Order: sequence, then C-alpha cells, then structure tokens
Amino acid sequence: MLASIHDDPPVLICADLQVEYLTPGRRHVILDGAATTARCLELLTLWRSNLWPVMHLKRIAQAAWFNPASRLTDWIAQTKPRPGEMTFEHPLPSAYSSARFVDYMSNIRATRCILIGFSLDETILATAVEGFHRSHRYWVVDDAVACRQPDAVDAADYKHAVVNVIANFATIFPSAELNRTSGAVAV
Repeated sequence: MLASIHDDPPVLICADLQVEYLTPGRRHVILDGAATTARCLELLTLWRSNLWPVMHLKRIAQAAWFNPASRLTDWIAQTKPRPGEMTFEHPLPSAYSSARFVDYMSNIRATRCILIGFSLDETILATAVEGFHRSHRYWVVDDAVACRQPDAVDAADYKHAVVNVIANFATIFPSAELNRTSGAVAV
C-alpha cells in the first residue's frame, strides 16, 4: 500500500542504537553493526528531513550489561535523539516493558510503526510480537536491523531465521522501499 505524505506518516522507531552493541568483547556485540548503523542513519535522516515522527528505544537493566550507570548504554553519537523526538527506556526486551511506551501507544490512533536498529532477536522481536497482540501494526526494515553473533550458528542464517519468525507478526521489507524520492512512502 502506498501512503501519501499528506496522510499521517509512519513513526520510525529506532531500537536500541546504543554503544553496547558496537563494543568489541561485549556480550551483545553486533559484528555488522557499522553497516546497520549506516542504514539506520539514512532512514533517520529521511524522517528528520520530512519532520516525520521518530521514537528511540533504549535498553536498560540492572545487570552487568545495559547498566544505566555505564556509558555503554549511551546512544551511538550519530543516532542520538534530537529535541522533539520521543525516547523510551525499557528494562525487558519488549518496548512494552516501558509504562510510558504502553501509555503512548495506547493513546495514539491507529498508526504505522517502522522498526529499525539493534537487538533483532530481543527488542525488535519482542516488540513486534507484543504489538501484534495489542493490534498495533509494525513494519521491520530487514536491512536496517541486526542482532548479536550467535554462538553455534552462522550469523546470516540466524538473522534470516529471526526475520522469518517476525514475519508472522509484522511486515518485512527492505530500506529501498522507504528511500524513494517521489514524495511518497511505501508501506
């Protein structure tokens, strides 16, 4: 379906674009993180240039990883939220573990949400599944998402399997669909 920019634009949700995922030796390091960050930045630039709504999710926890006191939970510099962009901290994989996120999503009228970023196998998967059960519509940009390196399987096969699972709960499409310059967004 093609939506005009005069319709309510989709909300871009930047999931967990945090330093933790780009730091070698960390449990959640993403090996192709730079490429995914670049694609996310392209989409973020498109949204910002059109003044469309942007949300940022930030994973926090009281543990050795995603500890809010650590600088590793900081935003990646290029993707840091700007004034006017919404931010939500979530302690569990799903963004819905943030009471503010639940409140916001339950008070907006039916909208389209586009998920990009890190933690495909945690935050993006959990948010898409929970959103599906709350009748929220999500689209996942398959070349603008990434997950950590699994221990026992090929990274590309693992990502493909996770994307296939998410496809049961969200629409999957490539970033090229969003980067059109025709004044329309395909969703």
